[in-house]
Amino acid sequence: MQKHEQSYWGGVVKSMGLVFGDIGTSPIYTLSVIFALTKPTPDNIYGILSLIVWTLFVLVTVEYAWLAMSLGRKGEGGTIVLKEILVRLLKGGRAMGFIGMLSFIGVSLLLGDGVITPAISILSAVEGLELIPVTANLSEAGVIAIAATIAIILFIFQSKGTDKVAGAFGPLMVLWFSALTVSGLIAIAGHPEVLKSISPWYAIKFFLDNGMSGFFVLSEVILCATGGEALYADMGHLGRKPIVRAWYFVFVALVINYLGQGAFLLEHQHEKNTLFAMIHGQAPYLYIPFLLLTILATVIASQALISGVFSIIYQGITTRIMPLMKVDYTSSHLKSQIYIGSVNWTLMVLVLFIMLLFKKSENLAAAYGLAVTGSMAITGMMMTMIFANTTKKWKVPIAVAVTVVDFVFLIANLNKLPHGGYWSLILASVPFLTILLWTKGQRALYRALKPLDVETFLMSYEQIYAKNRTIPGIGLFFTREWAVVPPYVVHCIIRSNIIYERNVFISIIRTDEPFGVSYKLTENRGTGLDSFEIFAGYMEVIDIETLLKKNNIHEKVIFYGVEDITTNNPIWKVFNAIKKLSPNFVQFNQLPASKLQGVLTRVEM
Repeated sequence: MQKHEQSYWGGVVKSMGLVFGDIGTSPIYTLSVIFALTKPTPDNIYGILSLIVWTLFVLVTVEYAWLAMSLGRKGEGGTIVLKEILVRLLKGGRAMGFIGMLSFIGVSLLLGDGVITPAISILSAVEGLELIPVTANLSEAGVIAIAATIAIILFIFQSKGTDKVAGAFGPLMVLWFSALTVSGLIAIAGHPEVLKSISPWYAIKFFLDNGMSGFFVLSEVILCATGGEALYADMGHLGRKPIVRAWYFVFVALVINYLGQGAFLLEHQHEKNTLFAMIHGQAPYLYIPFLLLTILATVIASQALISGVFSIIYQGITTRIMPLMKVDYTSSHLKSQIYIGSVNWTLMVLVLFIMLLFKKSENLAAAYGLAVTGSMAITGMMMTMIFANTTKKWKVPIAVAVTVVDFVFLIANLNKLPHGGYWSLILASVPFLTILLWTKGQRALYRALKPLDVETFLMSYEQIYAKNRTIPGIGLFFTREWAVVPPYVVHCIIRSNIIYERNVFISIIRTDEPFGVSYKLTENRGTGLDSFEIFAGYMEVIDIETLLKKNNIHEKVIFYGVEDITTNNPIWKVFNAIKKLSPNFVQFNQLPASKLQGVLTRVEM
């Protein structure tokens, strides 16, 4: 029993550190941003608090904790998982292209979000320095400089791996949520009437009183739910149960704090930084420790998001929708702990750029939300399609209702486009266009390579092998699949007569499951010709050398194809440039350099 309790609480604490940083730090800026644009009258305060409570309930609890998290593949969640589930359910047809495009947009929006979240979180925390007498006169440039320094340190530390310090994330976030709860309760005690905001009537009344301008306030209200998508995206790290359990604690803490901030605003309507002003008013001596805790919480939130971005990119690489990138594994025992240098430094530059561009968290809030609501709407649509094609049809009406709410928020957020919201789209367009270009380019390249079918190849192969001019040892040839022979293999074996005593065609086939590795060695496909197929989940890190040794394949040389693309098409020129910049297949799989032999094939596209 005690062990169960420990694992129960251990899972909850870990989840708080790894999953809820983003949504957990939203109280720093959400109400400040809303009431910078909306007059904080008692009616408006009650209405907005009601909207926040119900937004958290519908968009996070119902959409993610209940619906999305019931859909997983071996414990993994996220847009790519939803796509894989749909691919299996629909088995071809016209909808496939639509689903593929939806998932590409969803992934791109999440990646675009990965730039804005650290910027707004860290900036908003550092802005709390304005309430400390010593730093009260800190200039805007000073705030940006401190925030940028924190961000730079955070990104520099990525390559070291975070599993050593990740253990502290959970307890720190527990402390953070406890602080939010206590401060909220103290404020509510002064104005218990604020509790009536829990009733949805006040949200409805807010719309009735404010009309169209009330509708557009939703574009700021969504700030309270940013990071909600992390519940599902991070499911693979911790499992469904600990995350859902932790969410109930987090939900209560957030609601109490928002209500507390509302209670504080009833008396202090002119305060700009609601949370910081409330804490400062309640316990001036604890303000500096609270501010430090806030900065730590935003760093943890940013860290979780950076790890999430690495994870999404890795999924993209292994499912062949993104170019190969150099991946380092920063933990010997945690497969999910990866580091992608090129992504890390690009993210850092973009985060710093966004900080310098928007200067203040409230300006940044004007751009924030579009990607989140877009991502939520896509999740809603994909979930609805899945439920409609499974035995869980009773969930369809709920999923449809949630998706409608997502779209209402998305439409409200379109209002942000002229005020910097377009940056969300610009940031998301980079991965989106890369995915489109890469997937289309790979298909075009495959067609241009004109691979040979294995039967035709075997006829020539047998003739050459029969001449007894084989090279001693084992030659390993990488192919996409056993039945299709790439041109470089034809060039090596048929044209150049490079043929070993034993030739092994090796293929890595990514399955539509996140984890699991299996392999199949088929001997005597031809004389002295075997095939070795590795089936691996798209989140798996494969140790090819170990698998080869297990199957008694001690290769002398490893051949792989390198394409030299010649083209006049400007789009394929960009594709070629990306291909040249990205590491090749063997570098990605960390094979022994001394055995590698790249064979160039010139291709016209």
